[in-house]
Amino acid sequence: MKELPVATIILAAGRGSRMKGHEGNKTLLPLIPGESPFRGTYPMLIHILDSLPRGPKAIVVHHGKKDVMEATRSLGVTYYEQPLLNGTGGALLAARAFVEEKVHDRVIITMGDVPLVRRSTYDHLVSQLDSSHLVVLGFEPADKRQYGLLEMDGDKVARIVEWKYWKTYPKMRRDRLKVCNSGIYGGRKQDLIPYLSILEKRPHVVRKEREGKILEIQEFFLTDLVELMYGDGLRVAYMVAENEDEVMGVDDLASLTKAQQIFKASMPRLTD
Repeated sequence: MKELPVATIILAAGRGSRMKGHEGNKTLLPLIPGESPFRGTYPMLIHILDSLPRGPKAIVVHHGKKDVMEATRSLGVTYYEQPLLNGTGGALLAARAFVEEKVHDRVIITMGDVPLVRRSTYDHLVSQLDSSHLVVLGFEPADKRQYGLLEMDGDKVARIVEWKYWKTYPKMRRDRLKVCNSGIYGGRKQDLIPYLSILEKRPHVVRKEREGKILEIQEFFLTDLVELMYGDGLRVAYMVAENEDEVMGVDDLASLTKAQQIFKASMPRLTD
């Protein structure tokens, strides 16, 4: 049977509030800087699209959506608007029709501000789905900082534990948690579809500051898919990126500058 193409959903809806001095959608920031780190060529989002396996692609938009659509209009992508910024799970739910309707059997879910993932890494992620229902792309940093960590059951991922929880673990337990979550996943279409309905019924109430006010809002967490699938006996696997720089998120000026430097030094390798 001819292998079906891989569908990809890129989450690019967020405000990027930590990117001080930049008001636009941060996924359009350049990997090749010009007169400043904020002005240049080759937006991060374009490089992500260039690095992905062949197949249909969707971009989840909200903040600066007109700019995102204009920058990618000629690339044959489909757009889904996330009406409210209600978490990564909410972004996936916004693109639910894409998962259900496109002709594919594998799905990549990736982030529009994680630009340095290589084609070979995406390919390896997808290949792991031959024996797993969901695969988490992880990494092992020198400093775990405040990343979400993969809690393991043998060679399976049982859940992803956020920093506010794992920081309270006894030291011995914390030390056993070595693999961090990059926020990038590979899944099988037939497995994802039923769990989107379950995810939709599992909002979390979180406190967020909006326009100087602290509000309680409902958010949906993409990480819940891991615990839900594992709890039902499905195999949730993981793979580890070659190094932590490959999966670095660009969320402030320092990380943008670092990504630009890495891209300049590693251009021949990034499209392996």
